[in-house]
Amino acid sequence: MAEFTQIRYEVSESIATVTLNRPEKMNAFTGVMMRELLDVFDVIDADDAVRAVIVTGEGKAFCAGADLSGGAKTFDDGDWSSPDDDRVRRDGGGQVTLRIFECKKPVIAAINGAAVGIGATMTLPMDVRLASTTARVGFVFTRRGIVPEACSSWFLPRAVGISRAAEWVYTGRILSASEAHEGGLIRSVHAPEDLLPAARTLAREIADNTSGVSVALSRQMLWRMLGASHPMDAHRADSRGIQMRGRSVDAHEGVSSFLEKRPARFADSVARELPDIFPEWEDPQFS
Repeated sequence: MAEFTQIRYEVSESIATVTLNRPEKMNAFTGVMMRELLDVFDVIDADDAVRAVIVTGEGKAFCAGADLSGGAKTFDDGDWSSPDDDRVRRDGGGQVTLRIFECKKPVIAAINGAAVGIGATMTLPMDVRLASTTARVGFVFTRRGIVPEACSSWFLPRAVGISRAAEWVYTGRILSASEAHEGGLIRSVHAPEDLLPAARTLAREIADNTSGVSVALSRQMLWRMLGASHPMDAHRADSRGIQMRGRSVDAHEGVSSFLEKRPARFADSVARELPDIFPEWEDPQFS
């Protein structure tokens, strides 16, 4: 497994915890952190021992946004007057959120403090967001002279609705945990010492009771159907999924365990046995 310098990765009892680990810089996002997050989600997907993922921050912040120590030109990627410098470069935050979107395991954000800019937008493709009472969330791009990134113009309106997303982005104001909760972004707010235990309780419920392959397919179905043009798209995917999974060892075990009134012992491998129920769906290519 890769060595990580700006994140920490631990697995315990089928739950992976990814901790953003630059506490002296409030876990500010860097190119190194971006690459390490991309790598760690590859590790997670390949490991059948991992059934759920928690992402949190070390110290008093979750992630205070992009590292601005480079000064005024932090977001300036070169001299655009050059004829050789007119191509669009991929946004690093977007690469991370797209990788989380593609993850085969459910991802829970445990927002322990400030989550600003990319610190907020990286949580949007995560499935559930819990926050500490000390958390603060800000989509501050207009206050920095830039625009929303990390695919957040797609994710945020789907999470909280277009009107609320517009207000939060246009004003760029910092939201308290309670305001983010009232707006539907946060599932629940906890005392700081209770945040990770609450996230682990939710992760345990998934890990202890469900088929990993079924959860992975369900995650794909729910996220991808957000952009479907008609319920028939869902019907096609549902039909393929029920047919393919109905023949599986896990489906047989799920029914047998219910009839025998015992806990299920699911054995199918997410890494090796995940069927494709979206044959018509292709990853958009960046150009």
